[in-house]
Amino acid sequence: MSVTADDLEHTLRLTVATLRQAHGDWEAQAGPLEWTCWETTEHIADNFFFHAAQVAPGQPWTNRSVPFAWNRQRDGGPGLVIFADRKAGPEGLIQVVDACGGMMVAILRTTPKDARAFNDSGVLTPEGFAALTVAETLLHMDDVAQGLRVDWQPPAELAAKVLDRVFPDAPTETDPWTTLLWASGRGELDGHERPTEWDYALSGL
Repeated sequence: MSVTADDLEHTLRLTVATLRQAHGDWEAQAGPLEWTCWETTEHIADNFFFHAAQVAPGQPWTNRSVPFAWNRQRDGGPGLVIFADRKAGPEGLIQVVDACGGMMVAILRTTPKDARAFNDSGVLTPEGFAALTVAETLLHMDDVAQGLRVDWQPPAELAAKVLDRVFPDAPTETDPWTTLLWASGRGELDGHERPTEWDYALSGL
């Protein structure tokens, strides 16, 4: 099941709509992470931008990432290229997510499907970057939603596509979203031992 630009746009629209419903503490811990909800949302925006940037050049690199300078705003915080202006508040942060996500959707729709670009997990096609980014967004939005105390329940079809593409060995007879949380070490799954280590299976993408 291919993960497409339409799937990424669907994920982006769900993300933005959910974040706009939030009225909690953006400095609260995001789920099991050591990052705040604000930092984790910046990380979501950064993923959109950084992944798009890898396939955007006319001749993408396959031996290293595009060399943006990155930084941490505090010890223990995420290393990012993209940061939101704190003075703009949550509304500004959400607009940064929307902008970066929109750029990635546009790039995926215009990049040749046979393009290849570097990722830490291997050399990926645009569809591979789409699959990775949807997975990262769905899972990190679960972290943010826990901290902000909002509901986050992505469609089963999206979760199933992510499982098929980046967790191909995961059970297929169980609820896709519950299974995705389990596969990423975030939840329990009846009849299956919770993984203590996990990684995305991106070979072939």
